[in-house]
Amino acid sequence: MTPTQSDPTIDRLSAALGDLPRRGPPPVDQWNPPYCGAIDMRIAADGTWFHDGAPIRRPALVKLFASILRREPDGRVVLVTPVESVGITVEDAAFVAVEMAVEGDGDGRRIALRTNVDDLVAVDSDHALRFEEDEAGGLRPYVHVRRGLWALVTRALTYDLVALAEERDGWLGIAAGGTFHRIAPSGAA
Repeated sequence: MTPTQSDPTIDRLSAALGDLPRRGPPPVDQWNPPYCGAIDMRIAADGTWFHDGAPIRRPALVKLFASILRREPDGRVVLVTPVESVGITVEDAAFVAVEMAVEGDGDGRRIALRTNVDDLVAVDSDHALRFEEDEAGGLRPYVHVRRGLWALVTRALTYDLVALAEERDGWLGIAAGGTFHRIAPSGAA
């Protein structure tokens, strides 16, 4: 796809968001402020944000905080501004993928996901799917969103993703964005 072309799958999800203002995320990867310690902020496994033990109820505030998230090389997740960074707790993934659009099939398939904070992600080699087994032996799919931060795919969307699976070279996986995203060895599925 050339830089002037748009992805119709992303366009469809973007249209569903309505006339929300669109700006790219802040350049947190270019900011190098001092680390000021951890604060009592937590992203629960279901994607709910908490501060001082209470849920943050303002979606605009959650989206603002989400826009300045960064994963550090040591694995810490921080909120970062040009003047300071503070650590927060992330129970599972920083985001939750809550909506999906699929176009095409096989190697030409395009999959786009929308997160709970309205990030739009086209699944490809830079925004890969990964699958992990949970304690009960079930699948937990994740999609890379940005800067080492991942979104857990909801259970409903997991079923939709698995329905797209095919076998290739001894692996069960999903073709999307020019990449084959492995789920598990085909003998284990």
